[in-house]
Amino acid sequence: MAQATVAVLFGGRSSEHSISSVTAGGVLRALDRERFRVIPVGITRDGVFVLEEDDPDKFALDAAHLPEVSDNGTRVLWPEGGADRVLRVRRADGTVDTLGSLDVVLPILHGVHGEDGTVQGFLDTLGIPYAGGGVLDSALCMDKHFMKIVLQASGVTVAPWVTITRDSWASDPDAARQAARTLGVPNFVKPSRAGSSVGVSKVHDWDEFDAAVELALAEDDKALVETAIVGREIEVAVLETPGAPARASLPGEIVLTTREFYDFEGKYLGGDGAEVVCPAVLTDDEIAALQAAAIRAFDAVGGRGLARVDFFLTPAGIYVNELNTMPGFTPISMFPKCWIASGMTYAELISDLLDTALARR
Repeated sequence: MAQATVAVLFGGRSSEHSISSVTAGGVLRALDRERFRVIPVGITRDGVFVLEEDDPDKFALDAAHLPEVSDNGTRVLWPEGGADRVLRVRRADGTVDTLGSLDVVLPILHGVHGEDGTVQGFLDTLGIPYAGGGVLDSALCMDKHFMKIVLQASGVTVAPWVTITRDSWASDPDAARQAARTLGVPNFVKPSRAGSSVGVSKVHDWDEFDAAVELALAEDDKALVETAIVGREIEVAVLETPGAPARASLPGEIVLTTREFYDFEGKYLGGDGAEVVCPAVLTDDEIAALQAAAIRAFDAVGGRGLARVDFFLTPAGIYVNELNTMPGFTPISMFPKCWIASGMTYAELISDLLDTALARR
């Protein structure tokens, strides 16, 4: 079998740049090199596409120094469209080299300018297959406000919420406070378009509310205020299956002990007080209900490729917290862990995503 050429696209302009880079380290290490020829393409924090080193160790997770894509003077030149699939690079000295004809792109970008449909639209325009979500599901799930509207309209239960825009907060903060008070405390305030728990606060009393809104609005022009649902935090990984229904993994669980919520430090820096348990200890009926709910939510947003569906499991029922169309994908992240618990290896999971993308050609 001839090798397929895959561009691994990572970094980006969002606040999750370093986590995308860490994901790249895991992916570069695990990719099946007999099946795939790899071209690592980094995006700097300023949005410059550079040819990166094919060196997983360069992007290893280090809590003291998170990796990032730096401007090394190269410039990746994307195909010109039409039948052209050739990727080129302009070196720092001005010479241009051909890197080869692209078969597929693996965009492991988290957050805005990557996970929100922008890069997906760019690749669609060029006619280059890519793994993961498409334009619509990526854009919907990046914006939690619109994601909740779509899920609710499809009969999926979500936590009650209020949306505060930057303009409404500036013009009439009292009205925003009054609307939020209908949800009570504790509540969570989060940016509408951000991930990895960046900009998220738990509000215990109303004296903390204004600072939480300001923090969220520093990340995005919309902030969501959500009722704090008391329940088990369960996550299910979903994979698209070409020509067949989507597949749902065994559920995993975030078990909080001393940590208030599953924040950035708990997710990526090994902070105490949060444990990832996969598979979660659940009854067969609970597993079946969560898997069915995950696929229903995935279908409701027009899911493509993959998603992680996050739930609160309560005595009153199942609430969908959010869908993530490019979830944390480091080897210690929940999405890979769920599929590993379901019988796949990390390398097989990556190959599965690329095979799904190639099947769309």
